Order: sequence, then C-alpha cells, then structure tokens
Amino acid sequence: MTTSDPNATDTSTSFGFRNVREEERQSLVNDVFSKVAERYDLMNDLMSGGLHRLWKSDFVSMLNPPKGDAPFRLLDVAGGTGDIAMRALRAGGPQTTAVICDISPEMLEVGQRRVVDAGLSDRITLIEGNAETLPFDDKSFDAYTISFGIRNVTHIDRALTEAYRVLKTGGHFLCLEFSEVQVPILDRIYDFHSFEVIPRLGQLTAGDAQPYQYLVESIRKFPKQDQFAEMIRAAGFQNVTYRNLTGGIAAIHSGWRI
Repeated sequence: MTTSDPNATDTSTSFGFRNVREEERQSLVNDVFSKVAERYDLMNDLMSGGLHRLWKSDFVSMLNPPKGDAPFRLLDVAGGTGDIAMRALRAGGPQTTAVICDISPEMLEVGQRRVVDAGLSDRITLIEGNAETLPFDDKSFDAYTISFGIRNVTHIDRALTEAYRVLKTGGHFLCLEFSEVQVPILDRIYDFHSFEVIPRLGQLTAGDAQPYQYLVESIRKFPKQDQFAEMIRAAGFQNVTYRNLTGGIAAIHSGWRI
C-alpha cells in the first residue's frame, strides 16, 4: 500500500486537452513548432481563415511606432518568423528597431531568412530565449509584443512579469491571441472549424494533424478575455484594456508600465 505525500506539489499542466508534467510541456510545445515552422503562415491562415493578416494590421496600428526620428526599441516575443517585427519597422520611423526573442530555433531560422530577404537585418536582431526568463536588462524596451504565442508558455504569469520587467517606464505591452468567441452561432461555427476542419487540413497540407490538434485545443485552455486582463494587471500593468476581433475569435490586450 502506498500513501501520498501531503506536502507534495502537483506539477502537472495542460498540453491541449491532456495533462503533462510541467517539465515536459516546453519540449512538447517546441516539437509542435519545429514541425510547423516552415508552414507557420499557412497554419495561421488555416486557424483564422486568413483573418490573422487583418488582425496583425490592427495590432501594429495599436503599437503605433513613432514615424519620426525618435528611437523606438521593440521586443517581439515568440515572434520567430519575423512577421510582427517587420510590420512594426515598416510602420515606424528610421530609428525603430526590433529584437525578436523565440524559444524555437526552427522558427528563428525561418525568421532570419525573411529578415535578410526584406533587407532589415541591420534593424532586427533575432535571439533564442524563453519568455519566462528573458535574457535582457530591466527597462530596456519601449514596447513588448507577443502574437499568438503566450498561450504556449507554461507559466503565463511569469512571462507577464518578465514583460513588465524589461519595459521602460511608459512602455507598452500588447498581446494578440486567440480567445473566446462571444457571438452566438459564430461560436458553434468556429468550434466546428477548429475541431473538425483544421486538423484535417493540417493532415492534408502538412502531413501531420497532431500539431494542429494541439493548437486548437490550446486556444480553449487559454484564459478568457477578462481573466487574462486580470493576469496582466496582477503583473503590474496599468490602463489594461482589450478589444475583441471578429466576435472574440481573437483579442488584442493592452497594458502600460507607468
């Protein structure tokens, strides 16, 4: 007969709809993104019906990098393929620069190619790192963005604390993430698309349905809009708001270090 230790800590966490040990989760997530890195834009097209391109335009508009000669330093976390960073540089002035930090070397490899092809390698730096333990000094960035990445972090609260730490006073935190659909009927349509269509499309286009199955499940496990906003406040941010996109399929969360 065995007895449980009353002082033992449950270190399980979700990986989609199944529970895994905390120490296993990151490697499982890394494996997903190693498989989808070359097809990352296709993945987002499948998951959003192509709407992610419009959502990212709204996202960068809210970031609003300065158009003049003022220096502006952006940290884009989990932005391995470079999409948000390159959009931000095109929207901002000549002194806008970006650091892309991603835990996936495969995603960073894709991003490095795209940054070079876009002629932006003198203004964008790519660094491998973990959102929960960022390799940057305190108060070193004017803005922090994370797009469709924070739900893949094991400890979201730690990532938010790190975001607050590396932002300068007056710095802007912005997160674009899939969220809870809040429009009747649309929620049912989106559920059908997520669980019945996306994994099948993943199998057809990429030859592997499993990464896509995890990604749609991870959306359902992510905190709902109000709950996530409270987590952002708990990390120290002020003037926290969110804006739903396409009925809540995605949402942009905003907060400021004041």
